[in-house]
Amino acid sequence: MEQRSLGKQGLEVGVIGLGCMGMSDFYGTPEERDDGESIATIDRAAELGVTMLDTADMYGPFTNEELIGKALTGRRDQFVVATKFGFVRQADGSQALSGRPEHVRRACDASLRRLDIDTIDLYYQHRVDRSVPIEETVGAMAELVREGKIRFLGLSEAGAATIRRAHAVHPISAVQSEYSLFSRDVEESVLPAMRELGIGFVAYSPLGRGILTGSVRAGTLPESDSRRVKFPRFADGNLDANAAIAARLGDLAAEKELTAAQLALAWLLHRGPDIVPIPGTKHRSRLEENAAAASVQLDASDLVRIEEVVRPEEVRGDRHWDMAAIDR
Repeated sequence: MEQRSLGKQGLEVGVIGLGCMGMSDFYGTPEERDDGESIATIDRAAELGVTMLDTADMYGPFTNEELIGKALTGRRDQFVVATKFGFVRQADGSQALSGRPEHVRRACDASLRRLDIDTIDLYYQHRVDRSVPIEETVGAMAELVREGKIRFLGLSEAGAATIRRAHAVHPISAVQSEYSLFSRDVEESVLPAMRELGIGFVAYSPLGRGILTGSVRAGTLPESDSRRVKFPRFADGNLDANAAIAARLGDLAAEKELTAAQLALAWLLHRGPDIVPIPGTKHRSRLEENAAAASVQLDASDLVRIEEVVRPEEVRGDRHWDMAAIDR
């Protein structure tokens, strides 16, 4: 698989990564999880050249990093491990944020233990803690780089001003935010800022949390999938409208003998050589489908047709239930 550089510090990854969150959390009950299939999916990723594994300490919490740690046994050098700190999940299910330097260090050490590795390749602040100056948080992350516990730094869902301030303290290699045909707000200021600074972009939820695959419609989500129904685009009325848009994308994909997911991922890859989408899955078949998008070639007329079919202004609902918490 083609490799892409994230930032200017030497981080290289396969052009498509693997989001691992759903293997352990949010999408389904603990009884429905299949660690064997998840590890087999990670094994298959290595065979396909999907090198970046994306996780976080709050997924589970903690169990996703432990799962990744098991999958890395005997093949650490085949993967780029990206994890995150910042969210602190409480016993009552609520979440708090912490960007305090002492929390950064504790969280990093704990992630290293769970992942059973010596160094985290890419360490993100999961969300910006506005109660702590970004300079203090990134300063603590930079200390961990100097100690050899982290190789490269990242921010998730950070706005342009925060990215500039953080990058002035220590080079940021990657910014991770939601980006898809359904969610293009990063194009306004985040992408221009990171390109000016030479920072790579990692796109999470590149398939619109499943809507862009064409398989998600009203009444199709199981009751155990309690997370997605919280997002406004899955609300009554919104989901039917958004699924109709995805169906049009599916028709266009069929003309090219592709799936809707492959066409949506290929569109993202054509948005720039500094973009790496990380579609999440816990099944080998979906991983193989997503990875095949890396070889899809689109010309200018294809891109025009795709953007005529999926117009951001027609998408119903905000991308997140608490847009006010997103640092823009």
